[in-house]
Amino acid sequence: MSEVTDETERRRSAETRYRKKLFLLGAMGSVRGLGRRPTLSLFFIFFHLQVYAVSNLFHSFDVVWTGIALYSVRLLEEALKSSLAKTEQDLRYLEGAAFWVGRVVKPNGSERFIVESEVGFRYIVDYDRKVDKKKITEETRVFLHKRTLTIMGILPRQVEAEVQNMIVEDLGKVSYAALGGLSDQIREHRESIELPMVNPEIFQKVGIRTPKIVGSAFSVKYLGEGSRLIRNMFRYARDHQPCIIFMDEIDAIGARRLSMSSAADREIQRTLMELLDQMDGFNQLERVKVIMATNRRDILDPALLRPGRLDWQIEIPLPNKKSRMQILKIHAAGVAKQGKIDYKAVVNISEGFNGADLRNVCTEAGMFAIREDRDYAINIDFMKAERKLVEAKKLESSSH
Repeated sequence: MSEVTDETERRRSAETRYRKKLFLLGAMGSVRGLGRRPTLSLFFIFFHLQVYAVSNLFHSFDVVWTGIALYSVRLLEEALKSSLAKTEQDLRYLEGAAFWVGRVVKPNGSERFIVESEVGFRYIVDYDRKVDKKKITEETRVFLHKRTLTIMGILPRQVEAEVQNMIVEDLGKVSYAALGGLSDQIREHRESIELPMVNPEIFQKVGIRTPKIVGSAFSVKYLGEGSRLIRNMFRYARDHQPCIIFMDEIDAIGARRLSMSSAADREIQRTLMELLDQMDGFNQLERVKVIMATNRRDILDPALLRPGRLDWQIEIPLPNKKSRMQILKIHAAGVAKQGKIDYKAVVNISEGFNGADLRNVCTEAGMFAIREDRDYAINIDFMKAERKLVEAKKLESSSH
């Protein structure tokens, strides 16, 4: 009786060990991701039934476990060898292949593209089918296989240092209240710049297009790289809408083209042509506005001024007497004063002064106060400052 009991316990213990090992082996197959999980599962179930059928013939399951374990190890070895071979192949490809960076100029048919490399050469290239063709558009930065020139991937857009230096994100604290004598110009500015950005739908409802405008404050600082810089600047503006492009002293690149010109003039003309092309490519309802400023409107190229490119032209004339009074009070507000200041007398003798001249009057009044060892200005300081600047402007006029 005791021998039968011992034999039964031994079989139960062996079955328990086998089931645990079978479970662990199945889990290993799942974790390894060999792609043979259904086959392995059926194999284990079949083998499990066979083991129960012949269980009376064996006193231990060690032989069964050993066979299953060896078969599993062989499968794992094959999978690892295959994975290792693929990894080594990918590594050799990455180590052996160098890439060039380029820019897509335009499609060439349905399956090819014209790409310009960083050194300026252009190629007609194919693309790797792993790359999403829909994302390969004009001006897209891509990297090319060095040997085949195939487009292997898409790169994020790059903001060049020159364009980055032009970006002004800190708007400061200057408000329209700091501008005197320009009520009409401020109204036109707000209608042509602010309103299309804040409420573009109103133009669609009325059925008119949003205007382009000549105004003030962006500086074209770099000539020589002209066309590329203009192109990158407009691309950045489109990617960061709403955006305003200010181009100050536009006459530097927008002057009337001449039939006889030097190499430098031809470079400037190429820059102007790129500017005109970019402006023609604008959707009227895009939230990108171009403002240009010049004090030499008479020399600007007619192509730049034609309707459709610069629709609104706002002239900022020299201030009249009323405007000069407003401007003078704005600048004088920051000057420490004592007693009554006769602003009217200052304005009466300031004919021909612009805003900068009136600001200089306040600055000079402060300097006269300092010379008198005072920490405040009085009326006589303003009168002295005014007379000094009047004399300076007379000398300036006579020198011309």
